[in-house]
Amino acid sequence: MPTIRSSLRFPRATRQVAAAAVAVLAWAGLAVVTAQPALATPPGIPSKATAQSQLNALTVATEGSSSGYSRDLFPHWITISGSCNTREQVLKRDGTSVVTDSSCAATSGRWYSPYDGATWTAASDVDIDHVVPLAEAWRSGASSWTTSKRQSFANDLTRPQLIAVTDNVNQSKSDQDPSTWQPPLSSYRCTYSKMWITVKYYWGLTLQSSEKTALQTMLNTCSS
Repeated sequence: MPTIRSSLRFPRATRQVAAAAVAVLAWAGLAVVTAQPALATPPGIPSKATAQSQLNALTVATEGSSSGYSRDLFPHWITISGSCNTREQVLKRDGTSVVTDSSCAATSGRWYSPYDGATWTAASDVDIDHVVPLAEAWRSGASSWTTSKRQSFANDLTRPQLIAVTDNVNQSKSDQDPSTWQPPLSSYRCTYSKMWITVKYYWGLTLQSSEKTALQTMLNTCSS
C-alpha cells in the first residue's frame, strides 16, 4: 500500500462535514474542485503492442551533445486556461480533492506519486516531471527544433509527457534515460516505458542502444 509522506492527512468525513467544509471554502473565495479519484497517470499511454511497434520504429543513434542546451530554450510553464499554467493543470489533473485559489495555485489536495508510491498533501512536495527530460530531448534531436516546437514539447498535455511525482524522486532522475534511471517502484516500470516510448515516437526523437535495451526489458514486464 502507498504510504503517506506528509504530516498533513485528510480524515474520513461524513457527508455533512464535507459539505460544511465546501461551504467554508466557497465563502472564503476559493475555487473548489469536486473530489474524484486521482489519475496520477497522464493521458495517451499506449498498449504494450502499440508501444512495441513504436519502439521498433524508433531510430537508434549515438546521443548528441548537450552543448548549447538551456531549459530556457523549452519555455514552460505556459498559460493554459485563464490564470492556470501547465504545472497547475497537471496538479489538478493528477490530484484528488484539489482546491485552488483565485490565481489557480493549489492550496490543498492529495497527490499520489506512482514513481515511488508516496502520497503528498502539499503541492510544494510535488514536481511535474517531464517523462522524457528536456536535456534528454535536446540530445535526441530537439536541438534542431524551433523554440515554438520545444515549447509545445515542454507543455505537452495530450501525450504522457507530464506527471505529478515526489519532488526529490524527480530530482534524482534529473535528465537520465531508462538505461541509468527507472522509477523506484518496480511495478510502475512497465507504464513508464510505454510513456517514454510513445513520447519519443510522437516527437520523432532518437534513442541510444542502451536506452532501447532498457526500454525493451521494462516493456517485457507488461501484461498488456
